[in-house]
Amino acid sequence: MKQNRTLSHHFQLLDEILAQHTASPLSLNPHKTFSTSFVELGNLITENTCDIQLINSLSHTLERILDAMLYNFPENIFWDFDLMTSSILKQALVAEDNALSFVESWGDKIVSLMELFGRKSEICFRYVHDFTYGFDWAKWVQNEPQTRAVIEPFSLTFLDYLLSKGKKILQLIRVGDSHYHQLREKCYRNPFCFSREPENEYRLLTYLAAQQLIPVPGWDWNAQPIWNKPFCQLREELSLKLHIPKNN
Repeated sequence: MKQNRTLSHHFQLLDEILAQHTASPLSLNPHKTFSTSFVELGNLITENTCDIQLINSLSHTLERILDAMLYNFPENIFWDFDLMTSSILKQALVAEDNALSFVESWGDKIVSLMELFGRKSEICFRYVHDFTYGFDWAKWVQNEPQTRAVIEPFSLTFLDYLLSKGKKILQLIRVGDSHYHQLREKCYRNPFCFSREPENEYRLLTYLAAQQLIPVPGWDWNAQPIWNKPFCQLREELSLKLHIPKNN
């Protein structure tokens, strides 16, 4: 019983960290307002494994990821961790004796992604939504569905692709690419044709979620990611329908 309280306390600390950043950690789930608490996610983890070392490793890794997200994407709006947590747990259980090293390596890559694409980088994106809700993953799978459709959005394979892509974007920025150019002033980069100011990002993503047009329903522990819809095109079309301003 004491051990269970200790484990729950570790996850409660994550809720407190997030609460210090925002009193309203929003969910993109159309049926609820706030994201699943880390205490609840911790309970789901302990329902699926009794390995104390693995549970502690997962809570530590989630803390590292949360810290990296808060620091590099302080204006992020939606904070669903359900499917990401479920995915890393399943992958760790498959790794068996290598579970702890797998979780550590996975956490390292996620933290590196946050640093590579976040506000302190030359890339300087505003949100982590395109990663956590699978828009990047769906686009990647669509380019080579025969081999990529079986690769999960939070797999090491896809994380490695994103790390490689980020480094290529940095190279493009440094040579003055027309699409990924140097930012003239300290502002967030937006390569999309529509505005991603917070009020517009909120409206567009919540509308997409209500229409079941989110590739990776990050709020659902048991979700099945979907790649075979024209998500990029649909997002642009809906931005026009909702009268989202154009990106200047």
